[in-house]
Amino acid sequence: MNESREVEVVVIGAGQAGLSSAYHLRRTGFEPDRDFVVLDHSPAPGGAWQFRWPSLTYGKVHGMHALPGMELTDADPARPSAEVIGEYFERYEHVFDLRVRRPVDVLAVGEGDGGRLRVETSEGIWSPRALINATGTWDRPFWPRYPGQETFRGRQLHTAQYAGPQEFAGQRVVVVGGGASGTQHLLELAPYAAATTWVTRRPPVFREGPFDQEAGRAAVALVEERVRQGLPPRSVVSVTGLPLNEAVRQGLADGVLDRRPMFDRITPDGVAWDDGRHITADVILWATGFRAALDHLRPLRLREPGGGIRVEGTRSAADPRVHLVGYGPSASTIGANRAGRAAVRDIRESTRESTAEEQPAAA
Repeated sequence: MNESREVEVVVIGAGQAGLSSAYHLRRTGFEPDRDFVVLDHSPAPGGAWQFRWPSLTYGKVHGMHALPGMELTDADPARPSAEVIGEYFERYEHVFDLRVRRPVDVLAVGEGDGGRLRVETSEGIWSPRALINATGTWDRPFWPRYPGQETFRGRQLHTAQYAGPQEFAGQRVVVVGGGASGTQHLLELAPYAAATTWVTRRPPVFREGPFDQEAGRAAVALVEERVRQGLPPRSVVSVTGLPLNEAVRQGLADGVLDRRPMFDRITPDGVAWDDGRHITADVILWATGFRAALDHLRPLRLREPGGGIRVEGTRSAADPRVHLVGYGPSASTIGANRAGRAAVRDIRESTRESTAEEQPAAA
């Protein structure tokens, strides 16, 4: 299909950021299919949550904020988060009639005709006035590179491929990464593995006490400043520190969370430091995070010399038709909700201005 379909807005992604944006589009009078479409390449509702490992139960999820307009209630904390949140997202799409199209792969976003954008997909071409990009990060796991990595005879995998601790029974596992995933993996693996080793580039920072609004605003401000400068964003979680809950306290006491500095190279049978230390390993688990999935926006040339996309509010500074929701400072569940509302407010105002300009002048 080569003929493009005109809509006011295309939303790419149906995770927290995409569904929040679609909800606010509906609330402000945009009709699905006629005025906007939501395109999701995942096979089912749930965003990135549907791919999380089964042992990550809902009770272990940190900081899941409900979507706007509908609370998540009576969830069983013992059930896998992928099931709980997947069902919640599916119900949300149905209740608000968001008509998400899936699976649809967005191939490229470029310049269209008449000031519109051109969104090329596996299901045809759309021609919107505005784009809300809510693609998140799950599709771009970050794999660091270290000398000797290709010589390792054991298994290497990323958090995105982690299916649970049972598969590591009796193995010696090196977990790389100082974020929440790294500590969760270690705490789960320890009872099964023959041995675990935790390595990080920087010493981990543990946070005691409640994470109040003031601390949250300060963390978001740090991420926001990088985005304003056109630098690749760090996640909000990366600047908040690790919550010192009971499980983490126990892991520290038991020596499971005994952090070592980053190794200098990988050997065929493990990892090594320049001071002569060596640890034998069967598995290296990279809990090293994700990067924003933005390759489809490349034709628009939005990236700054620093490697990131400079964003003002939710708008790309290089192309104000493009809104990034769930990017940088809004890459949290509550941040995505707020950014979705802000993006739709801006798009609504721009649409009114465009419509007024297209009206013929009164005689």
